[in-house]
Amino acid sequence: MTPYERLVAIDRAHVWHPFTQMKDYNQSDPLIIERGEGVMLYDVQGRAYYDGFSSVWLNVHGHNVPELNEAVTAQLGRVAHSTLLGMANIPAIELAEKLVEITPQGLTKVFYSDAGATGVEIAVKMAFQYWMNLGKTSKTKFITMNQAYHGDTIGAVSVGAIPLYHDVFRPMLFPSYVVPYPYAYRHERGAHGAKEATLSELRKILETNAHEIAAMIVEPIVQGASGIIVMPEGCLREMATLCREYDVLFIADEVATGFGRTGMMFACDHEEVSPDLMVVGKGLTGGYLPVAATLATEEVYRAFYADYEEQKTFFHGHSFTGNPLGCAVALASLKRFEDHHMLENVRRKALLVERKLRGIQDAPHVGEIRQKGLMVGVELVKDKSTRQTYAWAERIGARVTRRARELGMLTRPLGNVVVFMPPLASTDAEIDAMTDILMKAIIDVTEADM
Repeated sequence: MTPYERLVAIDRAHVWHPFTQMKDYNQSDPLIIERGEGVMLYDVQGRAYYDGFSSVWLNVHGHNVPELNEAVTAQLGRVAHSTLLGMANIPAIELAEKLVEITPQGLTKVFYSDAGATGVEIAVKMAFQYWMNLGKTSKTKFITMNQAYHGDTIGAVSVGAIPLYHDVFRPMLFPSYVVPYPYAYRHERGAHGAKEATLSELRKILETNAHEIAAMIVEPIVQGASGIIVMPEGCLREMATLCREYDVLFIADEVATGFGRTGMMFACDHEEVSPDLMVVGKGLTGGYLPVAATLATEEVYRAFYADYEEQKTFFHGHSFTGNPLGCAVALASLKRFEDHHMLENVRRKALLVERKLRGIQDAPHVGEIRQKGLMVGVELVKDKSTRQTYAWAERIGARVTRRARELGMLTRPLGNVVVFMPPLASTDAEIDAMTDILMKAIIDVTEADM
């Protein structure tokens, strides 16, 4: 038995992979990553692959970055972990100061957790208890958007709305109001019609039910897991304005869109939206360690600030909250943003990607190419003229990403949408090579039977 065969046998015997049908996986040729360097990942058999989806949307500077490695090891020589329950540590304090500096105006308090889903869970609970602490006990419900994904904990799933992921758990969840995410490609009146439908439905819900709604949660500008759906211009700003008008908190889930991914530090910055609560994760540590944060305004924070006996404390926490190793590498990551002019470079590279992908926009099975910064989704359709979707059983997205892997690039599909989300530090030459693979994989699979 070779070392690879031994690892495969153990993997199949004991590891249950997330978002993976294990029957399929155990009948496949498993990919086992051994190391990374820059934008490349290397498997245990020595094969190299471009990281075309930033290791599930979170890698910023590439793998094995000397400055980030040094930040972890330097902190490791001091202390690996110390709780934030009733005490503090230096990296967590310094990172909180930095996050308040770079996030939208008005967010002044930072509550740490360890993943996007837990950050969302915190935001939901904060919003709920905020109104309880103010004595407005009728405000217990939430508004979300259809096809929303906010993570996999129970509260996060309750404000999620992807039937494939969430319906099986529906009996466990609290109900939420749902408004349409403006999906221009699938709306009969395009971007304008999609935007108007969203705002009209939101206003209708608020007019009737604002007295019982605690908050609305939104994936700003780009809805990720639904297929990289990009909002029409102005929609985010108008939703936030409506929520303020009706005294409903506005939660921005920037887990996927934050830290430069859309060409601004945060997606809310595109429309100068300042939410009441914001959740960040993924790119926070450059993709190194699991740290997330929920930021709140002073107004929200003050509702919890009371005498001990009033019992208005936010009774929530995680064992590794504010982990010093993670916070230290997050600080190093944010320094690289400044030193390497990351945001300007992302915007420039986004134009390169846009130009390159024009090469397949007229392909017979490419329905729409959606992009914001270095977040890209290519929706594949069975019939371009009617926009007919591929059946689930045809596995078109999975087949394309399998072909991309054969050609030397890793990514994952979202149903019929192929995702391209390279590390922000990718060079022009690397982006050129990755987009070539992406386009060839799409053409090879979709046009094979023509």
